[in-house]
Amino acid sequence: MDNLSKKDRSLNMSHIKGKNTSLEILVRKKLFADGFRYKTNDSSLPGKPDIVLPKYHTVIFVNGCFWHRHNCKLATIPKTNTEYWINKFKKNEENDEKNYRLLRNYGWHVIVVWECEIKEDIDKLISTIEEELRDYLLYDS
Repeated sequence: MDNLSKKDRSLNMSHIKGKNTSLEILVRKKLFADGFRYKTNDSSLPGKPDIVLPKYHTVIFVNGCFWHRHNCKLATIPKTNTEYWINKFKKNEENDEKNYRLLRNYGWHVIVVWECEIKEDIDKLISTIEEELRDYLLYDS
């Protein structure tokens, strides 16, 4: 049973941001500080990637574990309206896979980073991303 009324739950859900989340901003600031330049939420690309690095022909999606169904403890299923949520998550996963596939078909390198990875060790994650970007640029040339 939900502890909140439908109105209160709706209000809570309406405040969840779809772009420029604190995690996205944290990743962007770290990349920028290390000299990487990017665009954000490019609507001309499938899935409107959170971070677009044109020089590296790479896009980065900063995914919340709950919404995008990462295999971790943050990807819970709500106990109320469970069927709705299962269908919602399934559609999210299908859309993600479709967008990743389209981007790869267009020649983009796709990196997905997860909320739990950012919270666990942002510096290690940024190092991994930067190494992958440099490798991609080196081998793609």
